[in-house]
Amino acid sequence: MKIEGQAALVTGGASGLGEATARELARLGAKVAVLDRNAELAEKVAAEIGGIACVCDITDTESVNAALDKAAAAHGPARILMNVAGIGSAKRIVGKDGTPAPLEDFVRVVNINLIGGYNMARLFAARCAKLDALDNGEKGVMLFTASVAAFDGQVGQQAYSASKGGLVGMTLPMARDLAQHAIRVCTVAPGLFATPLLMELPEAVQQSLAASIPFPPRLGKPSEFAELACHVVTNGHLNGEVIRLDGALRMAPR
Repeated sequence: MKIEGQAALVTGGASGLGEATARELARLGAKVAVLDRNAELAEKVAAEIGGIACVCDITDTESVNAALDKAAAAHGPARILMNVAGIGSAKRIVGKDGTPAPLEDFVRVVNINLIGGYNMARLFAARCAKLDALDNGEKGVMLFTASVAAFDGQVGQQAYSASKGGLVGMTLPMARDLAQHAIRVCTVAPGLFATPLLMELPEAVQQSLAASIPFPPRLGKPSEFAELACHVVTNGHLNGEVIRLDGALRMAPR
């Protein structure tokens, strides 16, 4: 699918990998809707890329539909969905004092990362399926953002790894399900990237993390994630695939 002129949605588009993806889509000529819970940051990014900001909680159907309606009114129906929104978590299942991890912490991470991602996908797909096919026969493309933690999660990452592993496991069956509607589905599983959250760590910690990556021995650039995400859109034969983007990193237990 050619990106130029298409309406695109980016969840978590106000910062980090989502912001980089929104900027790259806009650079390539897409009409971008920045979906995020942070209205101020979403407005800032949208203004800078000539897009539109839509406050959105991906776990809430009413909120998602309102955001999709607002985006469609401004840009027309979307054919591209970049599902980037998510949260991190690290908590041992049994604490040092012997108490079990709070169940609500696990539920919150899975609810946002996995269930929220599915909620966004189903509502986007239902609208996209009603569109006319493009010249190449397809109607839309959606991308999920997993993590290398889906495959080699570290100590304390049970909730995060489970949520991202769910996205990985959902990719192929969703691609098969939506094939009848000419909608492609892929997932990118990034490794260690220079996102705002990671950049808040002490410099020594950042350098240590970068040194753990075989090659190149540095943190990934958000722009590299964005470039791959956009390549998935333009490469019509990419479907049902999970792509690791990690410099050959395999995470140690801790």
